[in-house]
Amino acid sequence: MTIDAQANLRTIRDAIRFAVTRMNDLDAFFGHGQSDAVEEAMFLVLRSLKLPLDRADLFFDAFLTHAEVHMLLQTIDQRARKRIPTAYLLREAWLQGYKFYSDERAIVPRSFIAELLKDALAPWVPAPSEVIDVLDLCTGSGCLAVMAADVFPNATVDAIDVSADALAVAQRNVTDYGFGKRINLLTSDLFEAAPSKRYDIIICNPPYVTDAAMAALPREYQHEPRLSLAGGPDGLNIIRRVLRGSRGYLKRGGLLFVEVGAGRAAVEAAFRDVAMTWVTTSAGDDMVFMVKQEDLP
Repeated sequence: MTIDAQANLRTIRDAIRFAVTRMNDLDAFFGHGQSDAVEEAMFLVLRSLKLPLDRADLFFDAFLTHAEVHMLLQTIDQRARKRIPTAYLLREAWLQGYKFYSDERAIVPRSFIAELLKDALAPWVPAPSEVIDVLDLCTGSGCLAVMAADVFPNATVDAIDVSADALAVAQRNVTDYGFGKRINLLTSDLFEAAPSKRYDIIICNPPYVTDAAMAALPREYQHEPRLSLAGGPDGLNIIRRVLRGSRGYLKRGGLLFVEVGAGRAAVEAAFRDVAMTWVTTSAGDDMVFMVKQEDLP
């Protein structure tokens, strides 16, 4: 098959078509930024060749060199057969128009909170320039911290993670965006070593996958750090601690945003007395909730 492919793949269009077929034949799972085999194949092939995604039509019929064909076949095989996420293969992930470095030390950058940050958390934050202090809990790759620093130009962002490996990835992204003076990366188990200060906004994309769901994860997710995914029997191990600890770290009128995946029912059952606003994202109104400081336990 590889020899035949090497002989017959001539253009970028050929390589994309081949990648789509291989991923579909081997039942690849798509959950790291691309929605199906076509989107994933476009991203994998074009970015492997360092070509812009937004001008792909200029290159579809460009001929590939023998070295490029060989490289693409290897990459496609790793994605389709070994199920390695494309972001890890390319060391690159895109989130809401932001490019981030990505490797196996941190989960692939993705979050529905990113959709909200793209709009500077409007309408809940009426004046982005007045946001001074932001805390990003479970920062992972630092993607949300970088976005927060970008959309809140006067803010200092403290980005916390328990994993030193993940923070090394975050450091690279902070450096790449030139936010070294505005984003502080801190090793802490949630609030245990957090600064003694209060924040205008706390954002958190925590581990929230239930034990049952962890056991059934597609192979693509098994390449990511388990620490960044596993949320305990009901997925709420970390979320409980975030809700119980946030009030003392928020300014009066401050806001907490937490992503919970498919955990809305479990969250509402566990925190019946907490007034939550479920924020609408592209996946509906079950993924992210917001709580005001005065409504926290």
